[in-house]
Amino acid sequence: MIVGIIGSGTMGSGIAQVASTAGCKVKVFDTNQEALDRSKQALEKILSRLVEKGRIDQPEKERIQNNISYVNTLKDLKDADLTIEAIIENLEIKKKVFSELETYVSEHTIIASNTSSLSIASIASSLQKPERCIGIHFFNPAPLMKLVEVIPAVQTSTQVTDKVVDIIKDWKKVVALAKDTPGFIVNRVARPFYGESLRIYEEGLADIATIDWSLKTLGGFRMGPFELMDFIGNDVNYTVTESVFEAFYYDPRYKPSFTQKRLSEAGYLGRKSGKGYYDYAEGAVKNAPKEDTELAQSIFDRVLVMLINEAADALFWNIASAEDIDNAMTKGVNYPKGLLAWADEKGIDWCVNMLDKLYDEYHEDRYRCSPILRKMMKEKRVFFNKTDELIS
Repeated sequence: MIVGIIGSGTMGSGIAQVASTAGCKVKVFDTNQEALDRSKQALEKILSRLVEKGRIDQPEKERIQNNISYVNTLKDLKDADLTIEAIIENLEIKKKVFSELETYVSEHTIIASNTSSLSIASIASSLQKPERCIGIHFFNPAPLMKLVEVIPAVQTSTQVTDKVVDIIKDWKKVVALAKDTPGFIVNRVARPFYGESLRIYEEGLADIATIDWSLKTLGGFRMGPFELMDFIGNDVNYTVTESVFEAFYYDPRYKPSFTQKRLSEAGYLGRKSGKGYYDYAEGAVKNAPKEDTELAQSIFDRVLVMLINEAADALFWNIASAEDIDNAMTKGVNYPKGLLAWADEKGIDWCVNMLDKLYDEYHEDRYRCSPILRKMMKEKRVFFNKTDELIS
């Protein structure tokens, strides 16, 4: 199988490594020769490190490298069976690239986008054969992260969807099939991890260090929300939040934060700029959290129930199956538990009562309880039974 990768940045290079490791012949396209050279050098460095660690041997390293070639014209992808675009998140640029690409490839070539939030239907509309278009969303770093969201557009044929699911599984990835809605699964369901934490901070209920400490200590999250936003980049995280907010017709649940907007405007982008919610300058002192157990519990409960509510609502609106939603959050963003399984553990009644308490306090639609949770409480149901089969 020949796979064309459009874009030689971190994500494109990572996807190329995944496909070549799985035995595909891969062509990485970029108009920038320096970018192609950097991609090739980065792969050499990554594979050499894997050899040093004993994860692969020298022949395997050479096999992976020999499976990849680097090209600088789209026409070079003409014999590809599958192309995956991983370029800038700009709809018009993607549509332009797809429209040109279609003039070179065969009528059977699958044309996919790695977009994290843009409409697959809109991207597909740029093609003469939109039924061949689909979303294949990897997570960074692609070789390490197990999850891939597969997103068929309304135009996508069933045959293309089935074939892509089989391909991604053959690449040893976990597939989560998602409806073509803003943010798909992960970038939609994860919004409260950032948004509600920012809200708690803006209300003055706790400082940044304490909120991060609470979610790591009680929730088992690897990074606190502010640490994670600094890692991702406040500009990137804010842009995704803003785009999801707009795409959902300004639903208050996805409302961006002025705190993050101001940090982005100031150039306090996080680790990459040396300052964000934390100061990363050499010798900078990090404030200690307020290790108040009662406060930490209230912070954790509030963020968790908002995450659960978002996951439940994704199920209510048939964005994905319960299994795929939980897999998406554990394997896509390393959550310690699936949110729907977490809801079962905490109790559906606990979730509903917590959300109703927040709504009674604020009277904001942001805190409305998903209908599926209220119905499940009434019918005394759970999301999964003991063998992890969905019974709701």
